[in-house]
Amino acid sequence: MTTTTPPRALDTAFFADPDGLYQRLREEAPVSRVVTPMGLTVWLVTRYADARPALNDPRLSKSGATFTTLLEKQGITPANRAHFADSLVVHMLNMDPPDHTRLRKLVSRAFTVRAIAEMRPRITAVAEELADAMTGDEVDLLDAFAFPLPMTVISELLGVPPERREDFRGWSNTLLSAGDPQTRTEAATAMAQFLSDLVADKAAHPGEDMLSAIVRASEDGDSLSHAEVISMAFLLLVAGHETTVNLIANGMLALLRHPDQLAALRADPSLVPNAVEEFLRYDGPVNLATMRFTTEPVEIGGTVVPEGQVVLVSLIGANRDPERYERPTELDVTRDTRGHLAFGYGIHHCLGAPLARLEGEIAFRTLLTRFPEMSLAAEPESLTWRESTLIHGATRLPVRCRAAEPPTDPR
Repeated sequence: MTTTTPPRALDTAFFADPDGLYQRLREEAPVSRVVTPMGLTVWLVTRYADARPALNDPRLSKSGATFTTLLEKQGITPANRAHFADSLVVHMLNMDPPDHTRLRKLVSRAFTVRAIAEMRPRITAVAEELADAMTGDEVDLLDAFAFPLPMTVISELLGVPPERREDFRGWSNTLLSAGDPQTRTEAATAMAQFLSDLVADKAAHPGEDMLSAIVRASEDGDSLSHAEVISMAFLLLVAGHETTVNLIANGMLALLRHPDQLAALRADPSLVPNAVEEFLRYDGPVNLATMRFTTEPVEIGGTVVPEGQVVLVSLIGANRDPERYERPTELDVTRDTRGHLAFGYGIHHCLGAPLARLEGEIAFRTLLTRFPEMSLAAEPESLTWRESTLIHGATRLPVRCRAAEPPTDPR
């Protein structure tokens, strides 16, 4: 069937509580039209049974070159949308096979289980250093811990100078927001210039970092253009920290609001890896998966989406679907979370998922051990949320923390 229901607007209330809308839509219209803050009308998929296959349906293309045409058909002109330099958009998330396959293969070896496991000591050291610096009675957990941990790790992996990491955070926050198009364009321009300079430096002064290896590969005939190298750096840097930042922050917020689950983790730290999966399911860092569009009429959940329509798949909605998980709105760190879609599904499944999981595990072990009396320093209802259809996360997370006393020397 098709639907003629007027589209709903994704507004400020949606950013604060996306699943409030998804709960209604899963019951009333699980595949329905909504209007994004940009003014783009899209088809929103909210049920797990529909979302999982849609994420891997080859009829839902991610070819970035076509999106400009689709935007213009809906009246989204260059004047009312952000402009990203070409060097930021020719990456894996904007491609279908075979180009997607070619680019993903190039970096996949850096994210093998063995390669990630070898990073544990360094990630642990960074987490401990950040915990050492959390000396005040009250801190913003985002600024003090959740952002610098993954940003330090991915920056070291790619060879980004420490003094530029805060700049990158600001650009990333702006680019992924629903804010003023001109401001976002300026952030994209600054980021493109920074990455172009960084790639040029790696070509002239290669190191042992991953970005140097990618530049070398492009010079050795591995079919990467200069723009593709810059886009790869952009994708790895943004995806390499945004997911984990909000996994840590959303997960700690969930724990602090559920003292019984916090107590269970402290009583049995072996539950931490499973708890990370539950945080990803319960309040994951990615709200709506990146855009796809139909290359032909596609039936999703009994609704026919016409050709040339943009489709957004709700990862949060799917992970809160009561048809997939019992008591989905309850936090349960012992839950069997197998099959959650926090990292997507199919050929576009997040390449850095093993790294995010490891960073999450180390982050929560560190915070639970070092700050056994941590508590929220603000009412949950007073928190504000990033106005992004892609990223779900608070703008700040004030907490009170007191480090555990160091063990007494028994001698």
